[in-house]
Amino acid sequence: MIPTNSPIRQLPREPPRWQRLLGEAFGRPAELLEFLGLPADLPGLNPVQTNFPLRVPRAYAARMRKGDARDPLFLQVWARPEEALDVQGFVDDAVGDHAALRDGGILHKYEGRALVLATGACAIHCRYCFRQHFPYGDALASRDHWREALGVLAADRSLAEVILSGGDPLSLIDEKLAPFAESLEFLPQVKRLRLHTRLPVVLPERVDDALLGWLSRGRLRKVMVIHANHANELDADVAAALARLADAGVHLLNQSVLLRGVNDSVEALVALSERLSECGVMPYYLHMLDPVRGTAHFDVPEGEARRLVRSAAATLPGYLVPRLVREIPGAPAKAPVGG
Repeated sequence: MIPTNSPIRQLPREPPRWQRLLGEAFGRPAELLEFLGLPADLPGLNPVQTNFPLRVPRAYAARMRKGDARDPLFLQVWARPEEALDVQGFVDDAVGDHAALRDGGILHKYEGRALVLATGACAIHCRYCFRQHFPYGDALASRDHWREALGVLAADRSLAEVILSGGDPLSLIDEKLAPFAESLEFLPQVKRLRLHTRLPVVLPERVDDALLGWLSRGRLRKVMVIHANHANELDADVAAALARLADAGVHLLNQSVLLRGVNDSVEALVALSERLSECGVMPYYLHMLDPVRGTAHFDVPEGEARRLVRSAAATLPGYLVPRLVREIPGAPAKAPVGG
């Protein structure tokens, strides 16, 4: 029996499984190399030379080929010495985010859509990331970041769609995401909520009952743009997570980036589209690399990119051929890269 004069203390809530797994991600290069059976002296950028450290969920690392330093998943996360090269035309803000930034951490580049920078955190650090140099601390400094963002969105009657991005919005807990999504329900001009996320691919455990609960509620159409660059990323656990999202009524699209050494072959592009189709995901965009400082070694020339997509289109049905695009700062939409 509890004495009447004793305060009742609530036990701290146990974090969901996905958070615990995220906390176990590889963060030290030596540990990842040992796990993969790669030489400890494999060339890589010294961790003190980058403010974008290694971060790889163990489930994602388990899909990499052991002993293969050219594995397409490993190449996406390993900080190679080439990142330190200063290449002309590769800059910190390659897509004009700074000029488009508004109060509340909102990017407003395109008519009818506004993007909310939900967080600067990600589950995985992709070496080609176009926001790896973005000043998230400045953009998200306000304690009332969410409230401020809602105020800006509510005042803009032209918006039909709100996009959650980052970082990765699904690296936030559902107790933060669900109230924001529910608040959008009261903005009559908003019809869709779109989430850009890599979590279902790199950590499929993130797709749990709590996430599916708030995604399946409300009048807003939920669209999720996942990010897979190679078919090997989409194992059985990822496929099961994507199926749960589809069953909850979420419309699934994929966008990928054309990356030297990762998916710059017809075979890799075709295999990715076919595997996405098996997982119930529509290929959406194939992005040309954004020219971000430190990423030039991933670049595929435009002519070669067009040839690859033309060859893939000769094999795939039209609805499985992603649109080859690039982002041009100040343009009213993503720019198609002609064939």
